[in-house]
Amino acid sequence: MTLYDKYLNGQTREVYQDIEKLGDKAFSDFYFNDIEKVLTETFERTAYNLAIIYKDLQQINYLFKTAPKNNYEKPLHSPLPNTDALLKQLDRAVKPFGYVPLSLKFFYKIVGGVNFGWDYNTNEDYIWNLADPVQIASLDAVIETVTDKYWVQEIKEYVDDEDFGVPFLDLSADYLHKDNISGGPAYALQITNRPGIDSKFLNEPNNTTFIDYLRICFYNCGFPGIKRPELQNDYLHFFDRVRPQIKQI
Repeated sequence: MTLYDKYLNGQTREVYQDIEKLGDKAFSDFYFNDIEKVLTETFERTAYNLAIIYKDLQQINYLFKTAPKNNYEKPLHSPLPNTDALLKQLDRAVKPFGYVPLSLKFFYKIVGGVNFGWDYNTNEDYIWNLADPVQIASLDAVIETVTDKYWVQEIKEYVDDEDFGVPFLDLSADYLHKDNISGGPAYALQITNRPGIDSKFLNEPNNTTFIDYLRICFYNCGFPGIKRPELQNDYLHFFDRVRPQIKQI
């Protein structure tokens, strides 16, 4: 079977393991069209899953950002009309450090943006504490960051730091900041030194890749921290409604 056929057959995690093993061969004529089909399917399912979760959260009156003015504040938004132009701008901005993984590009082309964060400015009585709601910054917000005159110098300093050492794109607040608690560094996608299909999602508790982070999010219905036993979050009815509708990525 092709990678795409295996993916449709339910071997989603195994397919991405196979793609990772290919290394640079993933971009060869023999494999690349097949991998593009896998990525397209993955992020169409991602968009579907986020819409399912969003719909259920609306039904239980989950408090999203009230009257969002910017795309990154919206709980869910479709791809921006100028996505292709913005992605080219992003490529130019990160060129001194490497490449934007295809996983993020497909996210912006097919999904758009998501922010299931609770609006703590309106009400600090959270429905679930420290649940770490899924959040991926809008593409225009990322462009605003990387085109800031100080961004290149700041990233160079991180790259030169022995304790960090890699360039990255900030994509999400950490689980503490999402609950308006002073926390750690943002969750960030590693910029790769060679063209890549996916890359590490840095600073996030699961120490994994971007696509696997989304997989973990969907296993937990959009809230990867919600099941921590010490928090005693009441989530089972929410899971019972949402989980059966989630598509495996």
